[in-house]
Amino acid sequence: MAVLPPHLLEHVAERFRVLGDASRLRIIEALRGGGELNVGELVERLDMSQANVSKHLRLLHDAGIVARRPQGTAAYYSVADPSIAALCDLVCDRLRAQTREQAEAFAPA
Repeated sequence: MAVLPPHLLEHVAERFRVLGDASRLRIIEALRGGGELNVGELVERLDMSQANVSKHLRLLHDAGIVARRPQGTAAYYSVADPSIAALCDLVCDRLRAQTREQAEAFAPA
């Protein structure tokens, strides 16, 4: 694997900063499972305020992680970056494996 120059590592760090918020991850998961959703539908599913959902969607959209499709007075959002699903699955699978390993380590003999 090639070593990235520092200016490119800043872009990588910024992507992880955007993904480093549980509310944004909840929005991504809702969109992964629900397809295109508008702000109101996300508010309902996630029990978050409209202002909070909108703020996080703006950050995710600016980062190119979600797409926004206007329709009338609403906008519908979907996951735009196909690597996000693979990244989420990779991290979740690893956390599941670590949890199993820890449980086995503490299991009675």
